[in-house]
Amino acid sequence: MKKNVQISRELFLALIRYHLFDLRGDEERIRKELEKKMNALYRHELYETSKTAATSVEREKARQTYLDEKGVSEDFRW
Repeated sequence: MKKNVQISRELFLALIRYHLFDLRGDEERIRKELEKKMNALYRHELYETSKTAATSVEREKARQTYLDEKGVSEDFRW
């Protein structure tokens, strides 16, 4: 199934300026924003797997990895 990803209007316009108009001034900002988005997608995938994996072992592994990625302290986990 094809999935869509939403980005901010500012990032979209920066990507247009970068690719269509060859304006390279926002490279670092584009890189940071895309990295943030990729991290969010990765965390979402882990969360989804923690709820829908076929086995409880896979679900628990995904849950622990998700909590690690979110920075949740061991003291606040169950």
